[in-house]
Amino acid sequence: MLPIKAVRPEWVTLIASAFLLVAFNIVLWEHLLTITAADGRGVLVCLAFGAMILGAFNLVLTFVAFRPLLKPLLVSLFLISAGVTYFMAQYGVLMDAGMFRNFAETNATEVRDLLSFKLFAYLGLLGVVPSWLLLKTPVEYRRWPRELLSKLIVGVASAAIIGVVALANYQGLSSLFRNHHELRLMLVPSNYIGAAFGYLHEQVASAEQPFIKLGEDASRNPAWQTHARKSLTVLVVGESARAENFGILGYNRDTTPKLNHEAGLIAFTDVHSCGTETAVSVPCMFSNMGRKGYDASKARNEEGLLDVLKRAGLEVIWRDNQSGCKGTCDRVTVQDVSNLKDPDLCANSECRDEILLQGLQHFIDTLDKDTVLVLHQMGSHGPEYFKRYPKEYEHFTPVCESNALNNCSRESIVNGYDNTLVYTDHVLSTLIDLLRANQDKVDTAMLYLSDHGESLGEYNLFLHGTPYMLAPEQQKHVAMLAWFSDSYQKSFSVDTHCLQLSRDKPLTQDNLFHSMLGLLEVSSQVYNPDLDMFANCRGAVIDGVLARQ
Repeated sequence: MLPIKAVRPEWVTLIASAFLLVAFNIVLWEHLLTITAADGRGVLVCLAFGAMILGAFNLVLTFVAFRPLLKPLLVSLFLISAGVTYFMAQYGVLMDAGMFRNFAETNATEVRDLLSFKLFAYLGLLGVVPSWLLLKTPVEYRRWPRELLSKLIVGVASAAIIGVVALANYQGLSSLFRNHHELRLMLVPSNYIGAAFGYLHEQVASAEQPFIKLGEDASRNPAWQTHARKSLTVLVVGESARAENFGILGYNRDTTPKLNHEAGLIAFTDVHSCGTETAVSVPCMFSNMGRKGYDASKARNEEGLLDVLKRAGLEVIWRDNQSGCKGTCDRVTVQDVSNLKDPDLCANSECRDEILLQGLQHFIDTLDKDTVLVLHQMGSHGPEYFKRYPKEYEHFTPVCESNALNNCSRESIVNGYDNTLVYTDHVLSTLIDLLRANQDKVDTAMLYLSDHGESLGEYNLFLHGTPYMLAPEQQKHVAMLAWFSDSYQKSFSVDTHCLQLSRDKPLTQDNLFHSMLGLLEVSSQVYNPDLDMFANCRGAVIDGVLARQ
């Protein structure tokens, strides 16, 4: 092998900057070409944009180009950037603090679903190979005074290039940055570095905040004294179930064949999520902050809906078949069923959602307290939709059986996703039938609400987690269903005919906190009747307390 000639650090930083800009930003360049004019002016804006970014990369790398730091830093950037580039190209991912949170808080099952040969190819070709070449290349540093002077000269030159290019193309660049905020979320590696700092700041802020109790005055109002039997209210938290593909909500495919025939089922048509990823939507929907006021660091240190219900004297149980409750169930009973060894429902460290119903009849038979049971589904979690359901629920074919979604036809992706909803239809209808069968001895009800939606290739996006401001409707418009047994309707004064008439009313996950307090007749100052979606279909609201009619 021929010896590699030693190079100065300024050449390393310049070549590395160009490599970062070109090799890891294909998605950015493709997007840039679609949003700029297809003429000479558009080409000039693209070139100016590239020159500015190259100068910025080189400026930053120049001032960290010291012997102990330069090579380890660049190797880390190449390897991480290769992985980020894969996910951006594969699924249309945009990197912000929320997306970084998704990666940081994912579990082993979700990680395994994302592994593929193509991912390792990206890591090898864009990460390992250039890192190996870099490590093999000797870097010739000067003595400290001359090295610092050289860095100063290169830094000034890089800054001058940025300034000159910006001034010469001010109108085009200012318009580009002003109208396309998504560009900063697409620029590798600054996007994930900024996201990491945002997530770290969130963790530090959370650690510094005092823990806040919520609804310390919570109690069950006097109406409970008239209840003749115990109650079981089941809240099902769905996963990635977008409303657009629910047959019962008007989809042109019958993805809900059983739910369509469930007597008394109410399907709400216009419900939107608090976020586009589980790590935001779940804690947000169980808090009383609302989407606009939601703060992740505050949510970690503040009680939520389940705490208030427990304080009011209800038994609260969270049964999980996914990646956890994101802090919302930390102070209530938790049953993790995601890793059970059931030979029929579990395999490869993952259980199908029917596991959530296992033992439920015995649970009802021995129920001795008014209970709220939360069932957290695996639902329609991607990208390996084909793993979420048994073969007998594969109603739509062909199905994409790969996590490399952009290598599959859109038809096969949608087919796989729709099959997950057919299975969810089975799970929910089975639950409703079980609750109905026990209504003579227990007041039973079910509310189903998905945490967020899912993209299936629209706008070249897949999965979920796109920043809310930029996310398409498919990631925010979610399914919500409600069913109440005859005895529950009488005990809790629920007018289901009224709810059917109001099913098209716009709702969001902001309504869940207050609707559950109202439905379960819990009195507290934190209850807001204006956000209670059941209030107008129940008793009268007097001074923040629901009174019987």
